[in-house]
Amino acid sequence: MTRHEFRELASPDTAREILAELDVDTDIEEVSLGQASGRRLATRIDADIDVPGFDRAAMDGYAVRAADTFGASEAKPTRLAVVDSMAAGESPTIEIDREAAVQVATGATLPPGTNAVVPVERTTSLDGEVAIATPVAPGDHVQYRGADIAAGDRALSPGTRLGARHVALLSAIGREFVPVRGRPRVAVLSTGGELVDPGEPLDPAAGEIYDVNGVAISAAIEAAGGVPKRLHTAPDDPAELRETLSAAAASADLLVTSGSTSAGSVDVLPDVIEEHGELLLHGVAMKPGRPLLVGRAFDTPLVGLPGYPVSAMAVFRTFVAPIIRKTAHVDEPDRATVSARLGSRIRYDGGRMRLVPVGLVEDGNGSDVAYPLSRGSGATTSLAETDGVVRMSPGTNTLSRGRDVTVERFDASAPIPSPLVVGDPDPLLSGLLDDVEEPRFLRVPVRDIDRWVENGVPDVVVAPRGLSGVSTVAPDPEDTASWETLARFTREWGLVGEASTMEGGRSGVDILDSVEHLASLAGSLGLRHAFDDWVAATMQDGNDAITQDGLPGLESAARAVHEGRTRVGLALSTTADRLSLDYLPLGSQELVVAVDSARREKPGVRDFESILADRLGRRLADLPGYAEVESEEP
Repeated sequence: MTRHEFRELASPDTAREILAELDVDTDIEEVSLGQASGRRLATRIDADIDVPGFDRAAMDGYAVRAADTFGASEAKPTRLAVVDSMAAGESPTIEIDREAAVQVATGATLPPGTNAVVPVERTTSLDGEVAIATPVAPGDHVQYRGADIAAGDRALSPGTRLGARHVALLSAIGREFVPVRGRPRVAVLSTGGELVDPGEPLDPAAGEIYDVNGVAISAAIEAAGGVPKRLHTAPDDPAELRETLSAAAASADLLVTSGSTSAGSVDVLPDVIEEHGELLLHGVAMKPGRPLLVGRAFDTPLVGLPGYPVSAMAVFRTFVAPIIRKTAHVDEPDRATVSARLGSRIRYDGGRMRLVPVGLVEDGNGSDVAYPLSRGSGATTSLAETDGVVRMSPGTNTLSRGRDVTVERFDASAPIPSPLVVGDPDPLLSGLLDDVEEPRFLRVPVRDIDRWVENGVPDVVVAPRGLSGVSTVAPDPEDTASWETLARFTREWGLVGEASTMEGGRSGVDILDSVEHLASLAGSLGLRHAFDDWVAATMQDGNDAITQDGLPGLESAARAVHEGRTRVGLALSTTADRLSLDYLPLGSQELVVAVDSARREKPGVRDFESILADRLGRRLADLPGYAEVESEEP
C-alpha cells in the first residue's frame, strides 16, 4: 500500500470553520414528559384547555354569595346555614340560594350560586351554621376558570430548555408528549487491526490492545448532548471500513472515527472518504491533533480523530464537542473552563498550536493549580489523570511556572481530586487511599519527587527514606511550603523464583550467581534503588553478569515469575505472599508519608489524615512484611 501525504495543514480556526459548515441536522423528536427534562422545546406550545377548567376555591373556608356577608363584623358576625361540604375533585350537588354557605376545601369546585370564599380563619362553626366575622367581595379567594392559563394562550416558547417547572406546566395543560429538538445520533468507530472490544479475549503476544477510544468518545458524546452508538472495532481494511461506515451512516447524523487518519500506509480512511464522499480537511497545525480529518462519507458528516487516547479526547473537546452541543442545543456546562496557576514551566518548540494535557489540584487557599502530564498521548493512564488541556499558541515557546492559564476541562462536572498524592507506589498506601472519596495518586519517579514538591503541586508525598528531601530533612519553619511527616513504615523485599531455584537454603548471592537473567524493576521505582544498594553492599563484583529488566510496575517482576516467563524476580514480601511464590527476604525499605502543611485543612487531606491515623496500624498488621517506624524525637 502507498503512504499518504498530509495536505497543507489547516489552521485551527480554519478547521473550526470547516466543521461549522458540516450542517449536522437532527429531526424533531416526541418524548414523554418523564424524558423531557433538559431538552430544548422544538415548537411553541399553546394551551388547549383552560387551567383551571372551573371556578375553584383558593383556600379552605366557606363558599357564599358575597352580598350575604356585607355588614359582618367581629362584634356582629353574620350567621349562614351550612347546607353542604365539598372536597377537591367532587362535583357540586346543589345550587346555593340566599343566606346559605357550603364548606369547601382548597381546590374544590365553587358551587353554583356562590361567588366568594370566606377563609376558615375568619369564621366560627356553630350547630349547622357558620358565623362570619369578615365581609368578602365577589371573587375573593376564588380562582376563576382559565385564571392560570386560558385555552389558546402561549404556554412555552420554542427553544425553551425544559426543567421541572416547565414540565409542571405541560402536565397542567394535559400534554403527555412534547416535541423537542433532536439530539444528534453519533456513530463511533475505532479503527485498527490491533484493537479488541473490551470483554473479548486479548492476545498481547500478537500486539492486541483493548479499544479505549470507543468507550471514552461515546461517553464524551453523551456529555455533550449527543446519542452515541458505539460500533465494533474495524481493521484498517478498505472493504471492511466501507461496509461498516455505509451501514452506520444510514442511521447516524454524524460519524466519528478514531485512528487510520495519519499518513501511514495502513491509514486508509482518507481513501475511503474520497471514494464515497468528500474529504474537506486532512491535517491541522496543532499538537496533538495533526491527523484531524473532516469530510462527508455516504451522505453523512464525518470527523476522524487521532488514534492515541489523549490526542483523541483533546481534539474531540476542542473541535467536535462544540458541534454536538450546538446541534443538540446544549449550553456549555459551568466550569467547562477554569483559571489556574501553572505549577511548572512548559516548554515547546514548534510552529503549531499545542494542547497541553494537565491535571488540576487546589492549593491551600482554594485556588486551582495546573500541572502538565508527561506520559505521552498514547498512554491510557494519562487520559484518566488528565483533567483538561491548556492551549499554547503557535508563537509561544514557553509558559512559565506561576503563570495564569485557562484550562479547558474534559469533564466540567467532575470534582477536582483531593488529596493529590505523588511518589512511589505502595500496596499499603493504595489500600488506605481506597477509603478516601476522591483521591488521585500519581506515580512519580523517585528522582523527580523533589521537583514536584518544589513546584508546589502535591498535597501528600510518599517517598523512600533518603531518596527525597521531604523524606530526609526536617521541615524548615521559615519555609512557606514546609512539609510534615504523617507516617513512616518499612516494607520487606526480596527475591521470588521457581521452587527449584529458591530451594536448599541458598542465599541471595547464590541465587543471583545461578541465573543469567533477573526480572528487576525500573530505576524510577524506589524498590529498584533498595536492590541496587543491597547489590553494592553485598556482591563484591556487583551483578554485571546478570541481564536485568527494567519492568515498570511494582508487581511486574513477581507476575513474570508467577506466569512462568522468568525464573527469578524482585518483589515485596506482601506480593510474594499474595501470589504464593517462593520468597527469600533480602532487606527492608522505609517509606515516609509527608503532607504540605499549607494544605492540611483541605477536606480530602483531612480525610486522608484521619484514615491514616485510624487504620494504618491495622493495615500494617494485615500485610506481610510491613512494620511501623516510630517517630524520632526532635
